[in-house]
Parts: sequence; C-alpha cells; structure tokens
Amino acid sequence: MTKYSARRNNAKRTGFVRLAISTLAITISVSSHGALNANEMARLGLEGTELTPAGAVRAGNSEGTIPAWKNEAVKAPSSFKTGMFHPDPFASDEVAFTISNSNYQQYSDKLTAGQKEMFEIYPEYFMNIYKTRRTAVFKPYIYDAALENAKKAESFKSKNGRLGFKHAVISWAFPIPRNGDEALLNQVTRPLQPWIESWDNAAAVTSSGDYVLSEISVQQHWTWSEPDNTVENFDPSVDSMFYFQTIKAPAKLAGQVIVANDPVHFVDKFRSAWVYNPGQRRVKRAPQIVHDSPLTASDGLATTDQKFGLNGPKDRFDYKLLGKREVYIPYNSYKINSGDLKNDDVISPSGRLNQNYVRYELHRVWVVEASLREGHRHDYSKRVFYLDEDSWWIALMDGYDHDGDIWRLQEIHSLMWYDVGFLGSTLEVQYDMSANRMLAMNLDNEMDAPDFSVRLKKRYFTPASIRRRGVR
Repeated sequence: MTKYSARRNNAKRTGFVRLAISTLAITISVSSHGALNANEMARLGLEGTELTPAGAVRAGNSEGTIPAWKNEAVKAPSSFKTGMFHPDPFASDEVAFTISNSNYQQYSDKLTAGQKEMFEIYPEYFMNIYKTRRTAVFKPYIYDAALENAKKAESFKSKNGRLGFKHAVISWAFPIPRNGDEALLNQVTRPLQPWIESWDNAAAVTSSGDYVLSEISVQQHWTWSEPDNTVENFDPSVDSMFYFQTIKAPAKLAGQVIVANDPVHFVDKFRSAWVYNPGQRRVKRAPQIVHDSPLTASDGLATTDQKFGLNGPKDRFDYKLLGKREVYIPYNSYKINSGDLKNDDVISPSGRLNQNYVRYELHRVWVVEASLREGHRHDYSKRVFYLDEDSWWIALMDGYDHDGDIWRLQEIHSLMWYDVGFLGSTLEVQYDMSANRMLAMNLDNEMDAPDFSVRLKKRYFTPASIRRRGVR
C-alpha cells in the first residue's frame, strides 16, 4: 500500500499508476543540433506538404477521429465585439461520448497516467469528448518565420545545463525536433500574443470545495512574436518578456506586486525579478521566484515554473523526446471561459472543475519526459509533458514525486483568440492527488475579458514603478 492510499476515498486499488507510454507512432533519434537538411525541409510547408510549418502532421488519422489540418483560421461569431469574452464558435457541437470510471480502460491508450489516476481516485470523475477541431491556425508571418527558422536554427546547451538556440525568431525554432531539448525549445519559442492585460485569479480549493479567490491583475509584454522582429535585430538572450502582477484581493495580500523580466532563453542571463510587500513598503530583488518556489497564491499546490505550462530556466531536468501519440486533451475551451459563468459554476462542490463545462478533444501530441538531473533539486522527480502538435503549447503534464509515484495532473485549457490570431490559455488547473486538492488559475469569468489593446512603456516593468503601483 502506498503512502497516499489513506487519502483515496472509494479508490478501487492501492498501487499508483506508473508511467506507461504506449507504442509511439513516431520514433525520434537524437542527432546533431544544426539546421534541417534539404530533404527534411521538403517535408515542411503551408500547403501540400506532409508536415505543416509547425511540424504537425497535416493529414488526419486513419480512423477519421483527427481531421486534416487546414490553413483556415477560426471565424469570430457575429455576436463578438472587441473587448468581450470570446463566444464559443462551436456552441452547437454535442458531446460525442463520455469517458468515466466505468469505461476509461477502453480508452487507456489515449489517456495519460495522470488522467487514468483521476478516474481511479475519483469514481464520479468524467471527461466529455467532443469533435476534434484543429483550430490552431496562425497568421502568415508566423508560418513564414517558422520555415525560415527551420533552415537556420541551431540549439545548444550551456555547461550548467541551460538550453539555448540561435538563428530563430518570432515562431517555433525547430519544426522537426531531433531531441527533447529542441522539443522543449519549441515550447519556449511558440508564437505568443505580444500584449495582454488580464485577470489571472487563483483559487486554491480544499477537498471540501471551499476556496478564497485571489484577484490578480497582470500586464504582460512578450516581444518574441512581434512581426518586425528579425534574426539580426532580436537577441533571445536579453530581456524580452515583461511581466507585472498585482494582487488586489484578499485584503491581507492586497497590494503585493511582482515584476519579472525574462530573456527567451536563459543561457546568458537569468530572470530579473522584484517583489513589493505593502506591509514593509520595500521593493526587494526576488531571485527565488523561479524553479520550484511556490507559485503566487497557490498555497503550495504548484511551482513557479509551471505557469504557462513551463517557464524559466530549463537547467534542472534532462529532456527526452518520446515521440508522438494520440491523447484526449483540453482544447477549444470557450465554454468554460464564458463571462456568463460564475466561479462557483466553474468550481464544483467536490473541489474540482465542473466537467460539464470542460471540452476534451483527441489530438496528436509530442511527449517529452523530463527527469531531474543528478545533483539538482526540484519538487518533481519527473514530469511528462504533452504538447499539442499544431501549437507546441503544453496541454497536459503528469508530475511525479520522489518515490516515482504520480502526484499531480496539470491541465492547460486553451483557445484561439480569433480576433488577434493567437492561442492562449484561459484556465490552468492542477490536481494534487496526495492532498486531494485543486488549484485553478486564470479564473477571470467574473472580471473583465483579456485586453489586447494595452500598450505600456518599458519603464512600467521596472522596480522603479513598483512602489507607486503597489500601495493599497
């Protein structure tokens, strides 16, 4: 019996599921770290090629449950107006079938270890499966950049294990990754909406469903995907991600500010971060806001490097590319992002998401296993990432403790912001199976919708601006 078995009400077994990746559709061998050759380049293209510019398989699967990718962007519903939450363009889609505790083993080859563990621990847990829609379609300049990157990009690793790249800009650096490092660098270099102001509210939910909402206002400027960038004028080793976070509630935390400036890769420069505590009225450097330090307002249920799926230096793990497989992942999550829903609609009395609002689809994903490097420490001993082939966003993560047992399942609920042409996460969820708790992040349903029109001076994202904006 494992150390967690006492926490599992109604569980039918006591042993934890260990990682069991089924036979992978594609076998990837570690090769050189240089650009692609002519034969590999011939596989990539916007139309008529085997692979899309993102390196995704253009064709659907043989069963017809995954359609072919088409270079057709999602059209905004007629009811949409700039500044509002994005209405669901697929509201008429019906549930194709439901996976539950009674039948999940029939779909075992398309579920991750963490997902299967959810069915074992929570008998009432279910997943509604919808028609697969490959809506990750970006603007032409994104794909043009990816094809140029494929010709030139090179990856490398520093002596301290930090991953880096050169000769790439705007978009995925390695559409045909040759190893785990390059696959993770595709997550780092995925196209991102350059400007956004949003509410990244967090709820650390107890096992009884109780929570106190932390209201968190965030302004972000990701310069990576701006269309005027070129390899000559953009340096990925200098600050290019600017982040300003202010806690507005609850009262005991209100006024706390965190500012972070990140490069795209961390080979030459580390994260610059500062924190302002209104009780002390002091701005302090915060080098600890990285790796496995507790994420803001998470009550210890998530690590800092889990935000956006994965962020910060990639130097504490070794990355192995296991290939591709088909998995049911959160996708086209417009329904749960509706401004008509309240937080109590999204979070069920059981302390988990209300699965009636969650949409899962079958997609091909890249599977990357991250194993803790010898001599390094982290809360996780191993993480397995599942990255959507059309966007390179992390959709799911299985996290393992230091006994090798499944510990946490992370879900990134994404959607295409069809007015700006970028994919983003609308809800990030982490299920902690040892604590029988959930952390829900980006809960903005009762707030304003994300604002993509915000423009701020660079000095806004500096320690000099923190005190004035952090005072209650």
